[in-house]
Amino acid sequence: MAGGSEHSFGIHVAKMAGMPANVVLRANEILKKLENAHVNAGTKIKTADDYQLSFFQLNDPVLEQIKEQIEKTDINTLTPVEALMKLNEIKKLLGE
Repeated sequence: MAGGSEHSFGIHVAKMAGMPANVVLRANEILKKLENAHVNAGTKIKTADDYQLSFFQLNDPVLEQIKEQIEKTDINTLTPVEALMKLNEIKKLLGE
């Protein structure tokens, strides 16, 4: 992030939006570490684009099944009813 900022407005907005305090606190801790690494190393630090955060296990077989179903579905030819049926299939895979 060229130029950077002394403040993270994204974290501030998250706090104002009601994000849990422990999440905001952790985000601030990570930001401080990244800022310190940047200052101490004098090199480019990784940005959010360099990381992929996930709430899911990447090796989850159910997610793999869902991914495969979505990839093989041609959404350009799906009727609204077919789309709802496909969504229902995916929900069943999730056990809901």
